[in-house]
Amino acid sequence: MALNWVVNIANTIAVGNSSTEFTKNQTSQSISFSNEKWFQMPLHYPGYTKDDYEKMEEWRLDALLSEYGLNFQGTVDEKRRFAMGAFLWPDQL
Repeated sequence: MALNWVVNIANTIAVGNSSTEFTKNQTSQSISFSNEKWFQMPLHYPGYTKDDYEKMEEWRLDALLSEYGLNFQGTVDEKRRFAMGAFLWPDQL
């Protein structure tokens, strides 16, 4: 089932279907993609260190999180902790 899902995604990207529905497992849940709400994974994983995140301005954190499709609401310290948890490996914390 997972291979079918990957093939469908690759087909959608290659062909450029504007609206496609993919089924997850064998339940009624589905994932819908449309041109209006398309998410494209950035090519590079952020290369920031823990110190970088601790010094990062709020606007830069917001831009980084939104680049990866993460909309996090909270204080700047909460955003920093969230970004560190999302982008740093456990040994970097």
